[in-house]
Amino acid sequence: MADPVEGGGLSFKPLDQFEVKRLFGEGPIEWYTITNVTMWMALAVLSIVLLLVMGTRKRAVVPGRTQSIAETLYGFVYTMVEDVTGKDGIKYFPYIFTLFIFILFSNFLGLLPMSFTTTSHIAVTAILAFAVFITVTVLGFVKNGASFLSLFWVSSAPLALRPILAVIEVISYFVRPVSHSIRLAGNLMAGHAVLKVFAGFAQVGLIIAPVAILGVVAIYALEVLVSAIQAYVFTILTCVYLKDALHPHH
Repeated sequence: MADPVEGGGLSFKPLDQFEVKRLFGEGPIEWYTITNVTMWMALAVLSIVLLLVMGTRKRAVVPGRTQSIAETLYGFVYTMVEDVTGKDGIKYFPYIFTLFIFILFSNFLGLLPMSFTTTSHIAVTAILAFAVFITVTVLGFVKNGASFLSLFWVSSAPLALRPILAVIEVISYFVRPVSHSIRLAGNLMAGHAVLKVFAGFAQVGLIIAPVAILGVVAIYALEVLVSAIQAYVFTILTCVYLKDALHPHH
């Protein structure tokens, strides 16, 4: 984690953990190359299948641990979708639940030692965010036609301010996928980088090491919380955007 350098100091490289590497062979990385990102995404999907399919195949009135976890996650997201988007949004629950569970598992798997956090890469979170943006925008026009544009027209504001506010609303609308993706990737990358820096200091002397170890424990606990919160934030923002598409006049 911390490599010695000339002069007796230490060199920290907290961003090395985010490097994309080939799993097999050597050479440049192409779009079809199997990398550590591919592997950890596959592990996230496999974990989800084990929980939601294998863990609930023996469904019982009194659920076991695995079934309880699956039902709790399902009920949590279902309630969120219903509360934010209303009854009209329930039909889009499978998509939103898929987003939530994938991000949640990817975040938590990234906390394992020697693992790779796929959601710390903007390339991954941007795909998720732009998929939400395009889906919501298309849905808005399909459901409401040209009246979807009323989302950008603040009718409650004074008439003289409405054109200015409309420009601001349009800009903020197109910035959504950027903020949506950067928020998730940035929080995870920053937390993991800080965690590795503290882990590096844990190798320095008998005085600094105990403090650094306590710091690692505290940051790790914070990262567990952040992993869950960021999955929730991404999902609830998706619900908010979906509500705008379904009810642009509200």
